[in-house]
Amino acid sequence: MKPFYLFLLFFLTMTSNAQQTISGTVLDEKNNPILGANVFIEGTYDGASTDAKGAFSFTTTANGNQVLVISFLSYQTLKLPIEISQYKSGTIQLKESINTLDAVVITAGTFSAGEKSRVSVLKPLDIVTTAGSAGNIIAALQTLPGTQNVGEDGRLYVRGGEADETQTFVDGIRVAQPYGATTNNLPTRGRFSPFLFSGISFSTGGYSAEYGEALSSVLLLNTIDEADQNKTDISFMTVGLGLSNTQKWEKSSLSINTSYIDLAPYQVAIPQNIDWNRPFQSLSGEAVYRYNFQNGLLKVYAAFDASRYDLNQENINLPEPVRVNLNNNNFYFNTSYKGNFGSNWQLFTGLSYSFSKNDIGFDANEVANVEHASHLKLKLRKSLSDKVKLSFGSDYFITKFDESYNTTFKSGYDANIAAVYTEADIFFSKNFAAKVGLRASTNDYIDENTFSPRASLAYKVSKNSQFAFAYGDFEQAPRQEYLKYSNKFETEKASHYILNYQYTKANQTFRVELYLKKYDDLVKYDTNGAQFNSQFSNDGNGYAQGLDVFWRDGKTIKNLEYWVSYSYIDTQRDYQNYTATVTPSFVANHSFSLVTKYWISDWKSQVGFTYQFSTGRPYDNPNETAFMNGKTKSYNNLSFNWAYLLTQQKILYFSVSNVLGTQNVFGYDYANTPNSSGIYERNAIIPTADRFFFVGFFWTISDNKKDNQLRNL
Repeated sequence: MKPFYLFLLFFLTMTSNAQQTISGTVLDEKNNPILGANVFIEGTYDGASTDAKGAFSFTTTANGNQVLVISFLSYQTLKLPIEISQYKSGTIQLKESINTLDAVVITAGTFSAGEKSRVSVLKPLDIVTTAGSAGNIIAALQTLPGTQNVGEDGRLYVRGGEADETQTFVDGIRVAQPYGATTNNLPTRGRFSPFLFSGISFSTGGYSAEYGEALSSVLLLNTIDEADQNKTDISFMTVGLGLSNTQKWEKSSLSINTSYIDLAPYQVAIPQNIDWNRPFQSLSGEAVYRYNFQNGLLKVYAAFDASRYDLNQENINLPEPVRVNLNNNNFYFNTSYKGNFGSNWQLFTGLSYSFSKNDIGFDANEVANVEHASHLKLKLRKSLSDKVKLSFGSDYFITKFDESYNTTFKSGYDANIAAVYTEADIFFSKNFAAKVGLRASTNDYIDENTFSPRASLAYKVSKNSQFAFAYGDFEQAPRQEYLKYSNKFETEKASHYILNYQYTKANQTFRVELYLKKYDDLVKYDTNGAQFNSQFSNDGNGYAQGLDVFWRDGKTIKNLEYWVSYSYIDTQRDYQNYTATVTPSFVANHSFSLVTKYWISDWKSQVGFTYQFSTGRPYDNPNETAFMNGKTKSYNNLSFNWAYLLTQQKILYFSVSNVLGTQNVFGYDYANTPNSSGIYERNAIIPTADRFFFVGFFWTISDNKKDNQLRNL
């Protein structure tokens, strides 16, 4: 019997170690063989790679029900349940992964810069290293196509839209007062420094249904998610002082940035085209706190700005200058949380509060106003599959504005806007994607409901190039200076149509866009300016159409990076107190910008030039019968900057705007009545200074002894 048991044991051993051959062919969606795909039995070391024909073959000792895994870079991993003994050789198809770096990206109407951007037209913080911008994000954005350089104002004007048609968001939450306070023909700046921001998305139109209350564009500023080290930055400048510090802990970090600006010493050294009684002064600061939870990130951001100035401003209608005295106090706070939960769910929620108080004196007259504004936001995002991602959410905007004139005449309003939206990102393939959405809102102050569909498409025609198209309806409540007098309005509306082509390869980017905007229900009134006794209506309309071209190259010439922007716009409006449909006074038909940055190793220096040109802008000359028939001379500005590394962490910086001293004119102020010869006299609106010189010393103290502020200059 013993030989029998030995035979039985040998038979069972051989049976348990019997090997099964697993073979087949792996193809892509076009039935082309995939070379190098990994094929293996899950949980074992049994597997092989495909050959040039896509074929694979290996043996396994596994038995019963198993999972065959097929994976390859840029394709979706396939897990195929099989029964080993019944497996038959066959063909297996892999689908391209949508989440690859070379997948199509919807780019119509949007410029992105930042570490998390899939397609960055500009590098992180690159747009604020521009000669002539003086650290002002808004001034640097004015070198991009689609924007207008309105030198007497300083705010963002986009594709025929006024400055208040662009909304600013920090970490997805709206900023109600994104610009510093100013008075007539004195340019302002954006309130935010680049120090705390890691990413910027600037939409010139056709933006997502997630955002509303903006007829033309949105500017999205994203603060740094995680500090890399402890460091301190110290700045000594001809116009003031700056100090910033970052502290990093295991799960959290805190960054603080403060500055004091005083133009009085500069004004003594270099007089300006302004009769100051007290030059501009400001004290400002920002802070962001971050805490990393296991599945999410909490941010708390706060910024304050206190500024003042006193000047004498000429008025063509008065024999003596008008004394203008302004004091502004501004505070902005937001907090946001972004995290993951459940099965492929993402939550974003946040709120903001904005406060602005202005005390303005015009000779013996006094104007005082206060605005309180809040924004509450909730957004949910669900990945239904690798090809479909669904977003939906809601916004609630609260605004309370009060103003008094000589403490006797009071005006103001309380408005609440509630909105909901839904949007889907659909990837039909790695080369074809769509974004479709709908936004609905209700405004209780003007008692109106609106519905705004949005849609974008993108198709990748080659490895480095793609086309994109965007359409959307956009709406916005009338501006503050109208709402404070009346609630008998409708929302102003615009429809956007954008066709975009983009080519990106190895530090080179080319973009060209065609666009059409149609405006409806714009506000009109029948007085010289909007005032309490104006007869308001929504009978205005207009259009804007044009071409934007952008080229960036950081490859052709070693150590040189540059970009070129060109814009052509044809736009007309009948709104405000216009007597005809004409091109508005803030629009130049042709605009051109060239920005260069060159690193000179032997000099340990970065040198930059920015040249901006635009054709003349319209103005209304009452000495002529046709409305808005005048045109200013062309605008020219060449700016220069030089950053010299004294040591790795110490920089000496110099810049000058309008190097050539070009005498630019932005328009004219005309007298209300003719002189004895029947001629309406005028004053030219010119820059506040022929040139602006800036010298600064910037010192960084950090853990790694290498960081400096060169990227911020």
